[in-house]
Amino acid sequence: NRTLMKTIGFIDYYIDEWHANNYPRLIKEICKDTGRDFCVKYVWTEEDLPPQGGKSTDEWCIDHGCEKCETIEELCEKSDYILILSPSNPEKHIKYAERALKYKKNTYIDKTFAPDYTEAEKIFDIAGKYRTRIFSSSALRYADELDGFAGVKSIITTGGGGNLPEYIIHQIEMAQKVLAEKPLAVKVEKQGIQYICSTAFKNGKKSCMIYSPSMPFTACGETADGRDIFKAIDSDYFKNLMADILRFYETGEPSFDALQTLDVMRVRTGVINALDSPGEYITL
Repeated sequence: NRTLMKTIGFIDYYIDEWHANNYPRLIKEICKDTGRDFCVKYVWTEEDLPPQGGKSTDEWCIDHGCEKCETIEELCEKSDYILILSPSNPEKHIKYAERALKYKKNTYIDKTFAPDYTEAEKIFDIAGKYRTRIFSSSALRYADELDGFAGVKSIITTGGGGNLPEYIIHQIEMAQKVLAEKPLAVKVEKQGIQYICSTAFKNGKKSCMIYSPSMPFTACGETADGRDIFKAIDSDYFKNLMADILRFYETGEPSFDALQTLDVMRVRTGVINALDSPGEYITL
């Protein structure tokens, strides 16, 4: 009975985008697998149509059995839990958070969490002010393959996507999960359409992230006893992420420290700044 289900509200810049189109299916699959009782029920969008063309908010809601809300406030009042999307427009997140987090409902904010480190800190400050539980992550943190990298001192990752500022977040999240140290400095070198992003961490740990538009996600590292590990990242990491979001909604406890999210944002901000001085380390 859907009326007894725990309801999730989607806040988005525009709703016809990959994350919003796939998250409801993943939620249904996980609920079927685990006996949980969540559903996406409410939607609010700032724009009715995607700039690149696509379904309107009304059309999307009809397809997914959802109710369109006229304001963020209406959505927050009706929903049990909140999911702030807008993955391609992180600059929208802080104004959505300012309106949504005051309702004190457990909230997931999609990657990229914020446009820069300073704004990421402000969003966590807003959550702290209202004592609202939040978390954010790239889905790549949840790749099963990364479990085999525990204890490595350095990691090389690869990955692609439409542009470096939006998609480098995935590789940063992988490196941060595996190395779990404070990032200190970054350097970016450009080779044609490829970017090689090096990060120095506390305790001598290092990462090298290679971005090229059509490159698959992979990870390579060396264990403490000198063995090398290479993994193509092809597990169902988005489903793993969604399972952890639903667990977080139930418990209010993120599965990792918010400081890691801030460190991810620190590195991303550094990478973008380092594009202006290729080959030079930028202190974070």
